[in-house]
Amino acid sequence: MNSASLHSPSKHVSLSPANLLFPLALVLFEFAVYIANDMVQPAMLQVTREFMVNTSWVATSMTAFLIGGAVLPWLTGPLSDRIGRRPVLLFGVAYFMLACLASYLVHSIESFIALRVLQGMGLCFINAVGYAAVQEAFEETAAVKVTALMANVALIAPLVGPLAGAALVEIAPWRSCFLVIAAMSFIALLGLIWKMPETVTPSHDKLPLSQMGRDYLRLFRQRRFLLSALCIPLLALPLMGWIALSPVLLVQDLGMSTLQYGLMQLPVFGGLIAGNFALVLLADRWPLGRSVFVGMGPIISGLLLMLGGVLFAREPVWLMVAGMSLMSFGEGLSFGVLYRFALMSSPVAKGTVSASMSMLSMAGYALGIEIFRLAYLLGGMAGFAACSVFTAVLFVVLARSTVPQAMAERAAPADYLPPELQTQNS
Repeated sequence: MNSASLHSPSKHVSLSPANLLFPLALVLFEFAVYIANDMVQPAMLQVTREFMVNTSWVATSMTAFLIGGAVLPWLTGPLSDRIGRRPVLLFGVAYFMLACLASYLVHSIESFIALRVLQGMGLCFINAVGYAAVQEAFEETAAVKVTALMANVALIAPLVGPLAGAALVEIAPWRSCFLVIAAMSFIALLGLIWKMPETVTPSHDKLPLSQMGRDYLRLFRQRRFLLSALCIPLLALPLMGWIALSPVLLVQDLGMSTLQYGLMQLPVFGGLIAGNFALVLLADRWPLGRSVFVGMGPIISGLLLMLGGVLFAREPVWLMVAGMSLMSFGEGLSFGVLYRFALMSSPVAKGTVSASMSMLSMAGYALGIEIFRLAYLLGGMAGFAACSVFTAVLFVVLARSTVPQAMAERAAPADYLPPELQTQNS
């Protein structure tokens, strides 16, 4: 992207090393926000000791951070539709950086938890603003590739974060974690100031809440958007459930050490990374959407393998890990495409659509993880595996009803408009 594009709407550029600087700066910010959760958790024991409270506050820190992430997407997306993606995202990065530095001002557990909510609001600027700008800045196949590559970088956070946090608090006070995160955010801010394009035409009109409400109501009445958006949490829930419950499954139930538990995560996340890279390589060769159907094979077969291992194997851990690795590979093949299809499934402004997708996904993850927890409590490992298979089957059913329509539109002439969008635009 040249400098002239920084202050005027960008129109679907192709993928090149120079054009990657914007998404790289964005993903550095995304990594900083995610690691603010993963890196800080190992430091929470130091926090509770300093503030002289019990360790039950350790989990509260993560809950507060996620609550912050659910607070603002409804506003940040539509606001960026009105005044532009660039000012909203730059404000969000600067805000998050200052929220991290504010850790030096807290002196009680209550103020620390309140600060965690404020830091969690950094999540509200990633999907609802940043990812929408990426989808608008690049042409479609390039946007899918960039989304897949960004997902790989973001996946490093849950792997690197806990280890980096544990190592850092051994040699420095816990507030140094936030100093490192603020420094990464500052570098991301400089990169975005330099290379982020404006992908919408800003409007100086006021944004009434009633108009926002009408936009959201219009969007949530669109059956196609809802089904397309729900494919994303259904696809991701088995892996999310694994992340949430694998410490219990592997350490408590199967007696593995913490080190062994960590090593078992490598093939699972490796499968997801491999699937994302495969999507990048195949996006130019296959019609957009074919990788979703190909990914259904490893998703279903992997989870059935895990279920069979839990039910019939004497030592199920290897089949569980192999099955989840296959599943995550299929997720990598599918996620970037499904995100693009859901975002483009409605004519509503993309900031509003992206914000709605973010809220639906977060609600789906919260409800889904609770269902997975109950399935485990009722059925143990078999309950968890059966719930994973059931979720994957629901994903396949929904995807088979939405993906073919999106593929047909892309194979049709450029002036083709599906009937429901013709009605909405008339």
